[in-house]
Amino acid sequence: MDYSLAALKLLCGQLKDARGTPSQNALTLGGILFQRAWLQGVLVSNDHDDRLLLDDSTGIVELSLSGDFRQRQWQKGMYVMVVGGTFIRAGDLPVIKVHKIVDLSPFPDREAMWYLEVLEAYKLFYQPLIEEFI
Repeated sequence: MDYSLAALKLLCGQLKDARGTPSQNALTLGGILFQRAWLQGVLVSNDHDDRLLLDDSTGIVELSLSGDFRQRQWQKGMYVMVVGGTFIRAGDLPVIKVHKIVDLSPFPDREAMWYLEVLEAYKLFYQPLIEEFI
């Protein structure tokens, strides 16, 4: 994992546009190279097999938990922040191998603020890079 590549603040639905790269263990989104994504959303499933589904109303991604994250009781309906390695599978949901997960359920306005953060990151950082690529 190349930690010099930033974790992109994304909406789940944006991951469907990510593409693999032939020479690196990374993805591209409009010309932006990344390995990790930063997402927020509601846990909509927990089948007690270390598999969670995250829904942010733009799409759904699968979360792959390991280590200490398995010990925590993740409940359906929790609003969480997730950062992790991103993997795209043809014909299936994108997967985030979780490096960090935090329950943000107690914080009011968390979801509205997240959409504003993603919009701001896009306008300030991602859009200029994408426009260069086009």
